Amino acid sequence: MSHYEERLERDLNRIRGEVGKLAQRVEGAVKNAVHALLTGNDELAAATILADGHINRGMRRIDRLCHSFIAVHLPSAGHLRLVSSIIRANILLERIGDYAVTICRELPQLSASPQGAIARGMESMAQDVRQMLHQSIEAFEAGNAEMARGTMTMARQVQEAFSALFPDLLDESEPYPLRDRFALFVVFHRLERMADQAKNLCEEAVFSATGEGKAAKVYRVLFIDEDDTCLSQMARAIARAGFPNSGLYSSAGSQPGRELSRPMKAFLDQRGIKLDDGAEPRPLDCTPAELAEFHVIVSLQGPVKSRVAELPFHTVGLSWDVGGVPDESAGAAAFEECHRKLAIMIRDLMVELRGEDAN
Repeated sequence: MSHYEERLERDLNRIRGEVGKLAQRVEGAVKNAVHALLTGNDELAAATILADGHINRGMRRIDRLCHSFIAVHLPSAGHLRLVSSIIRANILLERIGDYAVTICRELPQLSASPQGAIARGMESMAQDVRQMLHQSIEAFEAGNAEMARGTMTMARQVQEAFSALFPDLLDESEPYPLRDRFALFVVFHRLERMADQAKNLCEEAVFSATGEGKAAKVYRVLFIDEDDTCLSQMARAIARAGFPNSGLYSSAGSQPGRELSRPMKAFLDQRGIKLDDGAEPRPLDCTPAELAEFHVIVSLQGPVKSRVAELPFHTVGLSWDVGGVPDESAGAAAFEECHRKLAIMIRDLMVELRGEDAN
């Protein structure tokens, strides 16, 4: 090994060592923050808040070392990829530390420590977050892309746990004052954000190890109307035809009809737009967990809240006015107008979600 290579490895190992120390501090902060909140330990919460200064200084130190490394060694290929990933991972770890501080700051807002289902849910969710964070750090430090990919899937588990606990925060039978409910919501939200940042850390691990960038997100969209025989089915077919790689599309009706509108099917067929094989009206009978799978729910007849009583926390609800539903005697012009409006709205939605390269 040449003198230059020895110096490069020495500088890189120094950066790795600093990242390891920062990661340990962040993991400790998360553990202490949750423990302090669940046990009402004000001293531990205060100590965790003050210790965030070490995390911030460590983050700045790593930032300086990385930029110095680039300036001195002018790295390329794998070394440049690694250092650029470390710079981004450094920011992610610092943010997780900030979330731990926020959790600690919510402790004085609580009149009492969480109890019952809320406490159990918080403890379970926090355990998943800590495991995910630990594994994401381990995968990043080891350059283990497979471990990183496996850990990413846990983010969905944390999100589902938050969605399941959200109704409990709104349950008036639970003995929590309004101020406590706000504080608990903030805590759950920060735990979820920790999981999101741990997932981002996994993505950096994969990029550092393999050069693979983050895959474009595929959005799940549900179109709903009264009977799922015409408008919702048309919207789904238009979305599938225009943006097959950007989303997964479904349709449903509050009171599903017996069969699809024959004039609608004929119109789409003339335009070369295909419905699903075996497409038929479907009932809007999703469980809360199933509804939470959708990123966007679009009502094509009336306000979305008139169709979905309780919109999941992470789901966006839209109400589109596309006019009345063409009946059996309606001519091609009526369906053409519906198609025009839907095509424009769907295009705008998918470009908003995926950007100008939505396809």
